[in-house]
Amino acid sequence: MKRVGLPVYAAFAYLFLHLPLVILAVFSFNASRFTVWQGFSLRWYAEAFHDGALAEATWNSLVIAVCATVVSTIIGTLCAYGLWKRNAPLLSGSLYLSLVTPEIVSGISLLAFYQFVFRFLRIQLGMHTVILAHVSFSIAYVVIVVMARLRTVDATLEEAALDLGANEWQAFRYVTLPAILPGVIAAALLAFTVSFDDYVITSLVAGVDSETLPMAIYAIARRGVSPVLNAISALIVVGFGSLILISERLRTA
Repeated sequence: MKRVGLPVYAAFAYLFLHLPLVILAVFSFNASRFTVWQGFSLRWYAEAFHDGALAEATWNSLVIAVCATVVSTIIGTLCAYGLWKRNAPLLSGSLYLSLVTPEIVSGISLLAFYQFVFRFLRIQLGMHTVILAHVSFSIAYVVIVVMARLRTVDATLEEAALDLGANEWQAFRYVTLPAILPGVIAAALLAFTVSFDDYVITSLVAGVDSETLPMAIYAIARRGVSPVLNAISALIVVGFGSLILISERLRTA
């Protein structure tokens, strides 16, 4: 009975989580503007791709996500390596603070910090503030994923490289980094996904010229439900769902 019940329970749980996404994707191909099926059509995808405001917002999101991913992956990998080499329970535990802190609190804190600093530097909010904010919350994801990979690495391999004449950088570059590279790539994909999808923190620290795709989607949704949102959402779910699956495959490779 237990063997039968657990798969059924899991199936209902996944159905509850993903059925709304499936329905959204199906109606993104509906010719009608309303939730009444009137035939297959790619009309809403065409409108989404020809919308200049959405194209600009998507480009902003991609630039921000790529920059934040590169910076957070480098910093987070080095931080994870340092925590792996030196036992620091307090620092390791503090990483989870950014994961459990509500986004609205993090956003307001960053905005207050920017206003305090930029008052003296005379710098306005813009793409640079969004990138810095995304780096700040993406680092924790990178560190956690890379640390999980580092725990599978035999530390004596580095010691052997050092005994054979390599310096610390060479031991890391040629021994440890290749061993954890799948984890680093998985962390980068996760950071990219989290950065691209963020709305709350971004909306608080963005300038007038740095609207991202989630902000544009929210603005459209406030004016009323549009089938274009179904098409955009379906593309995001498929695209980033694939990235998450690739990330998980690399993490466990």
